[in-house]
Amino acid sequence: MDDFFINSVCKTQRNSATDYRKELPQAISDILTSMDDERCFAHIGDEPIHFSTSVKEMIDKFRQVLFPGYFSSEKIDGANLVYNMGQAVSQLYDILSEQIIHVLRHDCLRYGQACSECESCGNEVALKVIQAIPGLRISLAEDIKGAYDGDPAAKSHDEVIFSYPGLFAITVYRIANILFNLQVPQLPRIMTEHAHSLTGIDIHPGAKIGERFVIDHGTGIVVGETSIVGNNVRIYQNVTISALSLPPNAGEKLRDAKRHPTIEDDVIIYSGATILGGETTIGARSVVGGNVWLTSSVPPDTKVFIESPSLIYKHQGMKKEQDHEYPA
Repeated sequence: MDDFFINSVCKTQRNSATDYRKELPQAISDILTSMDDERCFAHIGDEPIHFSTSVKEMIDKFRQVLFPGYFSSEKIDGANLVYNMGQAVSQLYDILSEQIIHVLRHDCLRYGQACSECESCGNEVALKVIQAIPGLRISLAEDIKGAYDGDPAAKSHDEVIFSYPGLFAITVYRIANILFNLQVPQLPRIMTEHAHSLTGIDIHPGAKIGERFVIDHGTGIVVGETSIVGNNVRIYQNVTISALSLPPNAGEKLRDAKRHPTIEDDVIIYSGATILGGETTIGARSVVGGNVWLTSSVPPDTKVFIESPSLIYKHQGMKKEQDHEYPA
């Protein structure tokens, strides 16, 4: 009886699934029809860009080269260092040049651009990025030291390298920034958005960021495209360095304009602060307190805080609630 009941249920469910699948051809037809709708976007017949796995693979390979021995799958010592580094750099060059060639060819064919000799250009740019790695390692070493020196919770430089999401986002940004400055389309932004998806830290590859940049805790960070950030700047979670609200048609008019703030050297910006506007400058050695909203400049050596709030304490067992001013 139980078997009969189970078989009946299974047959009913199978028939139901078949009935629903019969509707798929019409749904597919509707989707195909929408391809001709000029209001929508499609990428049919254009050069493919294989980003889903290759960008992650490329970033992983960059980290192996930038931090030798930290992210390798095998132990590296004096006996195999030259071999391992040679292999890692060679593989990185192949992946990077392929990705650059893809995006150059994509834009050339999709937008009808003049021939840029994609193959030759891609290989040349990839080599320039590889050649920039020694300097990039020095910049990242300063970022690591900045994080370690300013965070008592960091027990070693290794801990910062292995586990700090801020350093991961900064690492990807610094690589992407080199590609951005070499005028590689699309790839730099896709790289930083990959880091954004993993860390919650959104740094546009076009931003100009100095040495010893520290993001403590991360999550909710935004640094816009035309931001300029000086040396030895530290920011905490949920800090926004971005543009003022723009009209719907601002894209073309302001695409190349400076829309984001300038943060000078030795500035600290605490959690929840929002700093907006291309004419806004935070002067050197200033401190911006938590949850501060700024759309105008601050002179050097200035502390900006919100006035202490009035807090209400509700004590159990008391008949009357009492208001207490938060001590200044």
